[in-house]
Amino acid sequence: MKSTIVSGGKRIKRGGAGGSQIAMENRKIAVVGAGDMGHGIAELFAVSGFQVTLMDKFPQAIEKAKARVSASLAKMVERGKLTREQADSAFARMSFTGDMGAAMSGAGLVVEAVPESLELKKSVFKEIDSLAPRDAILASNTSNIKITDLAAATSRPERVVGMHFFNPPMVMKLVEVIPGEQTHPEVAREVVEVCGALGRTPVRVQKDSPGFIVNRINAADTLFFCLLLDRQVATPPQIDSFAKSQGLPMGPYELLDFVGVDIGADSLAYFSKALSPEYGKGKTFASMVKEGRLGKKTGRGFYDWSTGRADIPKVDPTDKVSIMDIFALEINESVKLIEEGVASPEDIEKGVVLGMNRPFGPITVAKDLSNAEVKSKLEELASKFDCAVFAPARAIAEGKLRDAVDGRLAKAEDAPAKQAPKDQTAASGEEVVKLEKLAGGVARVTISRPKLNLISAQVLDRLDSIVAELTADREVRAVVVTGAGPVFCAGADLSQFFGTPAAFMDFARKGARTLRKLSEMPKITIAVMKGYALGGGLELALSCDVRVAAEDVEVGFPELSRGLVPAWSGSQRLPRLLGVSQASFLILTSQRIKGKRAHEIGIVNQLAQGDPDEFAVKLAGELASNQAPVAAMLAKSLINKGSEASMDEGLEMEAMAAGILFATEDLKEGISAFLGKRKPEFKGR
Repeated sequence: MKSTIVSGGKRIKRGGAGGSQIAMENRKIAVVGAGDMGHGIAELFAVSGFQVTLMDKFPQAIEKAKARVSASLAKMVERGKLTREQADSAFARMSFTGDMGAAMSGAGLVVEAVPESLELKKSVFKEIDSLAPRDAILASNTSNIKITDLAAATSRPERVVGMHFFNPPMVMKLVEVIPGEQTHPEVAREVVEVCGALGRTPVRVQKDSPGFIVNRINAADTLFFCLLLDRQVATPPQIDSFAKSQGLPMGPYELLDFVGVDIGADSLAYFSKALSPEYGKGKTFASMVKEGRLGKKTGRGFYDWSTGRADIPKVDPTDKVSIMDIFALEINESVKLIEEGVASPEDIEKGVVLGMNRPFGPITVAKDLSNAEVKSKLEELASKFDCAVFAPARAIAEGKLRDAVDGRLAKAEDAPAKQAPKDQTAASGEEVVKLEKLAGGVARVTISRPKLNLISAQVLDRLDSIVAELTADREVRAVVVTGAGPVFCAGADLSQFFGTPAAFMDFARKGARTLRKLSEMPKITIAVMKGYALGGGLELALSCDVRVAAEDVEVGFPELSRGLVPAWSGSQRLPRLLGVSQASFLILTSQRIKGKRAHEIGIVNQLAQGDPDEFAVKLAGELASNQAPVAAMLAKSLINKGSEASMDEGLEMEAMAAGILFATEDLKEGISAFLGKRKPEFKGR
């Protein structure tokens, strides 16, 4: 059985799965609900090349949506993200209507985006089901409600799926794809592919459950912040001040005011019915809704918004709340999701990072904490607030936190969990470090974490494995180390979570050891310094044998200006390269210099002529063909180890290397080629 789908205006053909056929050929998208989410979802489809009809029964909502889409497209043109022609074409692909029948006509995919009310959504789905083509996929943008409950309102539950975008849809990259209990697997795969066509990262939820991944985790936080006010632990300004002291752009109450206090109250009310009555213990948010204090939308919530911004009193951060409170609650909910078979640790981490716009998620944090720490904190919170939601999940209670976050739990609460097969169409993300084998004995290693190619623990792990692979590869003789795009590397990724000084020390050791292995790899290595080569990026370049650079690259060690020191060998390599005086100046002043100056003082070996990447690959090819591999290996060892030894020891090492090389075939070939005035053909033996 074959099916053809539309993906961003392009047809993709593939085999169907027994019994269900996806038919979106030359079909359009319908979005029902023109509010904050609906108009953004419709705009995203239009910008991505789809024909879209946006439907809302309220004329004023339609007019407001038109204005908001038009303003958004204009802003994208202003910022250079779209040309004026692209923006005009996107708007031309959109139509607006108050007629449900007209919106459903010819639709291949319908996305419901009405307010978060179970009864309202069920009534909308019933109407959509009666009017949409029988082969159309019906998707809900619900953030909490079980898809199975919505599908029950239709005559085609096998074609109903969750497609949860995050606000604002034009910016946020995550889409949770949630199959209901009767959703056909082909329908879920179809929606995953559509997400890819929209330039979004789909995370497929393995089991239909209230709140799915991100909002299930966020629900525990919401309950916690409600109970803090119920118990008068601290005031909203004090808690928000604490949150901002931890590096968050908004505190929880300012954020709740911004999105709507009613959203938080409705979420807790739904979870109290669908998941546990314990979510109904929070009272403050519901009381504020009754008083009409919904936040920015009504001009007042926790704060006064009459000027368009929150008027937040300046107060000292509370000491009654700790960041560990939040970490423990989010880890606990993550473990529950794993136990219940709702999501894998990897998808939970990805969902929180992309859905909450964070540098790391609860799985990363959990791996740096002990089971005892998390369990103790959860027991403390559960007792303090008399709330079973905060009590340790089964795995944590049994001391199996690490098994859970490493994906080694075999069972859910009572029976083996049904682990849905990995969706092969889901975006898994590109490798953070790429290895390419080029012609002529050259390999290229590319750090790929645009825009700045920052070095994370994941980058170090991948780089370590690549160094090991290249070390064993006798065909590779020269290696180019570069960064994706216009930047080499702007340093270490300091947004990662480090629970203790010891954890950060381990990260420093890992970086130093990995770069040491790179420096000792028995191949000639060439760093391509472009854009930025700062901090850990400069240390990476210093660990290579040859450094080529663009004239305008910015080079330096900014660590001291951030309260750090160069910790991946920079404080040791730079003085050996430049001398103590010059190295001290660069490190102690955090001064950045350009590539031309770096070349003058000896950091850079050659300034690239033209494109620095092409220049480096050409140089690598020349060195791979002209330099004897065994001789290069021994020369590197003499340089690296000889500088750490006395003169007598270094000379002895030199003599031994010469003796070893005297017995190689490459020496004979080199002398023969020299005498014969021809290019040598080294074999590496």
